[in-house]
Amino acid sequence: MKLLMHLSALPVAAHYRHFGDLAASQREGEHFAVSLMRRAGARVAVLAPHGGRIEDGTSEIAQAIAGEDHHLYLLEGRRPSHNYHTLHLTSHRFDEPRCLELLAESDHVVAVHGCRGSHETVYIGGRDSVLAAHIGSRLEAADIPFETHGHPFPGRHPENVCNRGRRGAGVQLEITHPLRRSRRAECLARAVRHALNDILGDYAKAETA
Repeated sequence: MKLLMHLSALPVAAHYRHFGDLAASQREGEHFAVSLMRRAGARVAVLAPHGGRIEDGTSEIAQAIAGEDHHLYLLEGRRPSHNYHTLHLTSHRFDEPRCLELLAESDHVVAVHGCRGSHETVYIGGRDSVLAAHIGSRLEAADIPFETHGHPFPGRHPENVCNRGRRGAGVQLEITHPLRRSRRAECLARAVRHALNDILGDYAKAETA
C-alpha cells in the first residue's frame, strides 16, 4: 500500500505531452542527464532517448554503435528509482530541442530502445526500410534473432523521434532485456555498425555515379 501511495504521488511520464512537461517536473542534472556528441562530417545520429536507468543497457548499445564515427545523443535517467515511471517520454512525443537540432543535421537515424521479453530478440521498426533491411541482413549473419513485421513496435509515426532526421525516415530498434544484458549485445552493436557502413557506402556510390 505504501508503494502504491508513493507511486501515485510521482508525475507519470505517460501523461507528458512533450519534453517541456518532463522538464517542468524533473530536474536536469539530478533526475536525468542529456549527452550530445557530434562527430565531424557524420551523417548518422544514434540515439538512446530512454537511456541510463529508464531502459537499462540502451545507452551502452547506442555508444557502441556510434563509436567515434557517428553522432550520439543520450537522455539518461538518474533517479534512484521509478525512472521509467517518471522519465519515459513516448517516442512520438520526444521533442527535446538538442536532439531535434542534431537530427536536423543527420541523414540517417538509429534509435535504440529497450522492451520486455523472455528471449533475446530485436524488433526492427521505423520508416527507413532500406536501412532496416541492411540491419536485418547483418543481424541474421551474426545469428541474432530479430523481427521486422507483425510486432508491437512498428515505429512508423512520422513524429517518432527515429523518423525526424533530414530524410523523414529512420530505424527504431527495440531490444529485449535478456539481449541488452547479454555479451551478445556487443555483437548486436557491431552488426548495426556494419549495416550503417553498408548503406553509407551505397549512398556514396550513388552520389559519385
